[in-house]
Amino acid sequence: MKMPLLNTLVCCALLGLGGCASSQVDPSQYSGFLKDYSRLKPAQSPSGAPVMRWIDNDVNAAQYTQVYIEPSQFYPKPQPTAVISAQTLQAITRYYDSALKRELGKDLSIASAPGPHTLIVRPAITAVSTSNQGLKPYEVIPIALVAAAVNTASGGRDQNVDIATEAAVLDGDSNKVLAQVVRKGSGKPLENDKTQLGLEDVKPVLDGWAADMRASFEKIKAGNGS
Repeated sequence: MKMPLLNTLVCCALLGLGGCASSQVDPSQYSGFLKDYSRLKPAQSPSGAPVMRWIDNDVNAAQYTQVYIEPSQFYPKPQPTAVISAQTLQAITRYYDSALKRELGKDLSIASAPGPHTLIVRPAITAVSTSNQGLKPYEVIPIALVAAAVNTASGGRDQNVDIATEAAVLDGDSNKVLAQVVRKGSGKPLENDKTQLGLEDVKPVLDGWAADMRASFEKIKAGNGS
């Protein structure tokens, strides 16, 4: 291999190692689903994940006995691909709904419509994407780097799976926004760019989001002295 090419590949590899994909949604990636992003601040979810979040300081969680979960949606409307099918997209929103009901139903009755003493949870999936994984440290060794570069060119590298959500929580009587959150997570890596994404690859992320929402409600309720 010619040295200039080798140097270029090594440089690209080192740049890839130096930068790590952020686990927090950048403001430039906000979808527009939420009505007001200006109040969002960096925070940690109950599980320790980085999120952008806002909670009304005056909210009294103890007054809510029910929760109405609006059917989750994709925002903006996604375009299925060879890797992410329309069937998988539908399965993701359906499972997200069931996970939210399962978790929030541990503390609140699931309501069939908004009303007094009812929280409205309005969730959206705002991104589902796959991308090439960066070079691993051992692949910086020149001989391995050559193989890695060829593998990338042929679409053979493992694929990162990223999924993001935005959600608002409202008062079921007044429709006042009580809380907002923006976050993302990483699903199970795919073998290559020909491997289809399945619901099982992102289920743990959806389960984690739902569990964190329940834990957040419990924390706020405890803070109200209940």
